[in-house]
Amino acid sequence: MSETPIQDEQVAAYLGDHPDFFETRPDLLASMRFAPAHGNRAISLHERQLEVLRDKLRLIERRFADLVHTGKENDAIGERLQRWTRDLLLAESPERVPGIVVDGMRSGFSVPLVALRLWRVKTGALSPEWVRATPPEWIDQVDAMRIPYCGPRGDLRFAGWLPSAGADARSIALLPLRHGASPQSFGLLVLGSGDADRFHAGMGVSFLERIAELASAALGRLSEPG
Repeated sequence: MSETPIQDEQVAAYLGDHPDFFETRPDLLASMRFAPAHGNRAISLHERQLEVLRDKLRLIERRFADLVHTGKENDAIGERLQRWTRDLLLAESPERVPGIVVDGMRSGFSVPLVALRLWRVKTGALSPEWVRATPPEWIDQVDAMRIPYCGPRGDLRFAGWLPSAGADARSIALLPLRHGASPQSFGLLVLGSGDADRFHAGMGVSFLERIAELASAALGRLSEPG
């Protein structure tokens, strides 16, 4: 009668139930050899454990380096946001705010293509570039935006407001401007990039929402609340 071969799972289960097995059989432990993760020479269990530990340490080091890098990036973004907010607050007159909004996006946040269009505002001494006529159906579309849009340029009409009619834009972000939770918008901030992944559809929009809120608050002095 032939013996039933022992399965790997049975060996693993036995060792799991008897974690002290190798303490009672040190001779077996010393004779065990493993294929190394790197190289061809067979190594002992102790050497294999050291390899695994070194790999884990390298992984931890990489993750820590990534966290430090991300932290530095976040600090830099926070500083740029603070400078931009300060510039908005120190604007000598409401009419200068639109230019500060746009310049801040370009120089502070390295957005190469920026456009701003306002409506339902007191035009006053505003530059005509900020208040060019916008078709009512376009305004209705912005009114319907509850969060910023991010994605490919495609045939989106608002991309045409960008420099060179948006010909260089491969991705865009649309930030509706409004008074708090008002259903009516009073403008749209358009950001464009030649990088298709800069404003992609799957990205989070919480930071863009903060940008829109700050811009709306600063530009709100020009608007006519509905």
